Amino acid sequence: MKPLRIVLWLLLGSIALDRARAQSLSYPIVDTGQIVCYDDRAMIDCPSPGDAFYGQDAQHTGLFPTYRDNRDGTISDLQTGLDWVQARGEKMTWDEAMAGATTCRVGGYDDWRLPTIKELYSLINFTGHSGRRESECLPYLDTRYFEFAFGDPAQGERIIDCQDWSATEYVGTTMDGNPTVFGVNFADGRIKGYPKIMKRREGRVTNRLYVRYVRGNPAYGKNRFRKLGADIIEDEATGLMWSRKDSGTGMQWEQALAWVAQKNREGYLGYRDWRLPNAKELQSIVDYTRNDPAVNPLFQTTRLEDGEYPFFWTSTTHLEGPPEHRGQAAVYVAFGRATGWMQIPPLRGTAQLLDVHGAGAQRSDPKAGDPADYPEGRGPQGDVIRIENYVRCVRGAL
Repeated sequence: MKPLRIVLWLLLGSIALDRARAQSLSYPIVDTGQIVCYDDRAMIDCPSPGDAFYGQDAQHTGLFPTYRDNRDGTISDLQTGLDWVQARGEKMTWDEAMAGATTCRVGGYDDWRLPTIKELYSLINFTGHSGRRESECLPYLDTRYFEFAFGDPAQGERIIDCQDWSATEYVGTTMDGNPTVFGVNFADGRIKGYPKIMKRREGRVTNRLYVRYVRGNPAYGKNRFRKLGADIIEDEATGLMWSRKDSGTGMQWEQALAWVAQKNREGYLGYRDWRLPNAKELQSIVDYTRNDPAVNPLFQTTRLEDGEYPFFWTSTTHLEGPPEHRGQAAVYVAFGRATGWMQIPPLRGTAQLLDVHGAGAQRSDPKAGDPADYPEGRGPQGDVIRIENYVRCVRGAL
């Protein structure tokens, strides 16, 4: 058999095995797509066991993202059992997005719905990055199957102003009391809460984002947790097994990977194959019906001295920023408030620490550095930069 045919045969066999594994789960987690390794500065050759930065996302390959174009305006995700509207459509208010699902007839179907945040996040991949102009950007979405559009600077928008609504409302509020809905930004690879109504200088403005409807697999995104002994929690929906307790202390990203490796050497809770979860694995245990913290009470979550909850590292590198900085940040999930320093009123008020993105947001921190260098956060909403984030171990599935 010729080498190319061997590769194709192995790939097809792997996809078939993936599909069989996915079909045994009601909430299969699709891989992030990340296949390149990084240290805390740049791309590197993937490290070996015992080396620094070993155990990151690219070294644990999960279910291969597999889509089918049905040629009727719909795309089927063969791993999750979800069908999606292919077209980008137009921006609309959240109320319009919710109502529009009942009249959507794409593909001849009448059972479309606005996706939950977990359904919507299933489409994200972490090979993307954004830049100052569209030519420097690569969406966090497979645009071979899904239509996509960046923000239009000619209309006063930023490149990243192209977010998608989900059906998941935040149980708290953001900023200074805004009712909020979670969404995914496939331009910059993040989850955050978006206000239904935005307060502008000209008054209150109804927020408008994109919509992509979904149908199929009503069990997707619904966890089925059970305790295995005192300190292990299994999710029968995803096939993942979690440590009930977190690390109890914060650490930089390299240390987080090393901490998990040490736990494996110790045979932590009877196993030696724990890993730092990737972004999609960790987001799978967020409980969006809670915010103090946003996780099932079966899990023990350390509270920080200031009363907030820690951010939790993932093994996934976040490739945002200019090319020379790509690889220097890693994804975290906020199970408590995703805080930022915001001036109230804008531009002329005193900076206040507010919940700007919502518990259950997914952002990123520098992998290394000193949090004291960011006394009022970073970015347009003053995102709190902690760097020394916590860890929760996972094993299984993949």
